[in-house]
Amino acid sequence: MNIYFVSLGCDKNLVDTEKMLFLLGESGHVIVDDPAEADVIVVNTCAFIHDAKQESIETLIELSEYKNSAKCQLVIATGCLAERYADQMSEEMPEVDIMVGTTAYDDIVDIINDHAAKSKINKKNLMYLPSKLTGRMPSGVTHTRYLKISEGCNKCCTYCSIPFMRGGYRSVPMEELLTEAASLVEDGARELILVAQETTLYGKDIYGKKSLHILIQKLSELEDLKWIRLMYCYPEEIYDELIEEMASNPKVCNYIDMPIQHCNDEILKSMGRLTHKAELLQKIQMLRDRIPDIAIRTTFITGFPGETEDQHQECVQFVKDMKFDRLGVFTYSEEEGTKAATFPDKVDEDTKKRWMDEIMKTSQENIFATNEKYLGQEFDVMIEGFIPEDNVYIGRTYKDSPDIDGMVFVRCFEDFMSGTIIKVKITSVNQYDLVGEYIEERS
Repeated sequence: MNIYFVSLGCDKNLVDTEKMLFLLGESGHVIVDDPAEADVIVVNTCAFIHDAKQESIETLIELSEYKNSAKCQLVIATGCLAERYADQMSEEMPEVDIMVGTTAYDDIVDIINDHAAKSKINKKNLMYLPSKLTGRMPSGVTHTRYLKISEGCNKCCTYCSIPFMRGGYRSVPMEELLTEAASLVEDGARELILVAQETTLYGKDIYGKKSLHILIQKLSELEDLKWIRLMYCYPEEIYDELIEEMASNPKVCNYIDMPIQHCNDEILKSMGRLTHKAELLQKIQMLRDRIPDIAIRTTFITGFPGETEDQHQECVQFVKDMKFDRLGVFTYSEEEGTKAATFPDKVDEDTKKRWMDEIMKTSQENIFATNEKYLGQEFDVMIEGFIPEDNVYIGRTYKDSPDIDGMVFVRCFEDFMSGTIIKVKITSVNQYDLVGEYIEERS
């Protein structure tokens, strides 16, 4: 059968998509780029916040039209929306033929091959972890790939619905990750980005201790792998051995994504976060002392129930003082079934948006000022692509994760493949992005 696939939501969802694509390809199905050519359309959905749910629903409805005007016989929803709202979707979305939960994606081949005999809803225990699925079919670039090292989350953040859709924390066994990583590198990956709901707890459930630093050590033995990048490191779980490995291992980017969400102790407690402002200050200082050139990315939530103007201004000042290298801000989204959905003193949408804009403006001022200091400095830059009409390459420094951070624009007359790392001298700054000149090829 011809199968058209859409992956929505986060990079962790993308990993699941690539594993399903691999399984389908291995079984003889053909992956197509045009839904009009598809016998089966699969949408790997997201349901993290309201806007993500809406996008997933709209995508399913839109693609279901191909059952009326083309050869499509079957529309399948996989992922978080299908996990949490399968019963509701079965009643209210007749255009969706089958729902596949987040832990049942390893059955995708059987579900498609035997769809007439299968249940409309296909789910497994939320603590089930598909095993030995180390094959991946790339859905985009091959020089940078995501490696999902665990599934689910044991945290009790009051605003988050992830445990309802992904279950509790389960680490992927290290031997499976190393096999998967070796395959990705053999296929051309030069950067691996380690992702999970929380990467810093990796291994504690199956090895009895935090083992992210050990995984990094073993991954760095892959000869053609050049960069290892860490995402979703909860501040309270960042530990000494991990910091030391980052500081001493040349393949680990001096970059960390550390979601903070707020800095006011009262709001942090209400959010169910397991940290407080003093610890945040201490952890940030520790990282900068041990790794002086580290780039710290973080995220904040504005308009959490009960948040006041003074507490928001405390956040603005915190961002100003901490000078985070990269920062994202989200307005609070009330998710049904979460504890925070029952909290009083809701913040109106206009205020949430105003607060978000104020934090972003403060962050922008910090980042623009920091970028000015890079003038004349030299960086290793990983090539991402080429703009032929301008004869300009697009790349990233270690300070920038793909799709969410800044870029470097490099004018030169050499021929480089994506994934090549070159030495670049920064010559000008364009707000978030840098402009530089090529000095030499690094790898």
